[in-house]
Amino acid sequence: MWVTDMSKPESLHPLGHEIALVDAHYVRPGVAAIYLLRRGEEIAVIETGTAHSVPHILTALEAWALDSSAVRYIIPTHVHLDHAGGAGTLMRHCPHAELVIHPRGARHMLDPSKLIAGTRAVYGEDLYQRLYGVVEAVPAARIIEAPDGFELQLGDRSLRFLDTPGHARHHFCIYDRQSQGVFTGDTFGISYPHLNTPQGPFLFPTTTPVQFEPEALHQSIDRLMTLQPQRAYLTHFGPIDITTELVQQLHRRIDGLVRIARRAQSTGANRTARLEADVGTYLLSEIQAMGSHMTAAALRHALANDVRLNAQGLEVWLQRLETHPD
Repeated sequence: MWVTDMSKPESLHPLGHEIALVDAHYVRPGVAAIYLLRRGEEIAVIETGTAHSVPHILTALEAWALDSSAVRYIIPTHVHLDHAGGAGTLMRHCPHAELVIHPRGARHMLDPSKLIAGTRAVYGEDLYQRLYGVVEAVPAARIIEAPDGFELQLGDRSLRFLDTPGHARHHFCIYDRQSQGVFTGDTFGISYPHLNTPQGPFLFPTTTPVQFEPEALHQSIDRLMTLQPQRAYLTHFGPIDITTELVQQLHRRIDGLVRIARRAQSTGANRTARLEADVGTYLLSEIQAMGSHMTAAALRHALANDVRLNAQGLEVWLQRLETHPD
């Protein structure tokens, strides 16, 4: 069963295959998803949202007639704070849980100070506090590093971890054989259900700061497709059925954003502003071409935060190219 109306207030949205979605309530409802996987009386939590999301996870466990002692694994796909900011707080509430994290991200879970500083630099102190709250460290003894090819058992349920750089070098995706689905974090892009079009979901890549690498992202997407998954469980937001057309859209839009960045390369002091304007225009034209019934003003409003962050990430990518052209 798929989520049909994410505006409903229920804390737990069953998806079938012993998987449920919990809204992280990050920024607003419908932006960031947390997934609970169940096998018997054990739970794996994929993504944590922020510290503000933890009460929603605990309430969802109660709705499944479980409590925090049932959580065996807590698994952020990468260490960006909308995915892992609540990990330390959730670990404190879950006495039997271990944190499973990409080897490149483990040090940031032990000491999140650099993550905190980087996020504050992007959002500013006031907005940082409203969005993320307190980011707690995770004890080293409770961390499992999951390199490429790592397999984890939740009861008799097998989870396979794939190193998937492109959005971030500390990013993995998780393949669940039971559902034939992949928990894709930010690797397989963003698709908000309220932006669905007559032609299907509107799927676009995320190039947010600071480690966007387009060729690596193309390769990671292609690698996921070698598993022939039936569905992607997106963090932003919810499950989508994987089709050849969606994969092609994602590849094409990565290239489209790269072209925008290249065109803006010689702009100078106002480059980020031009990037933001051009990314907004590009995404608007793409969704309108799919027959969206929303007005242009409503679409621009709905995409504004992602446009701004994507433009910032493209600016960082250009700066890296200019500093290290080879």
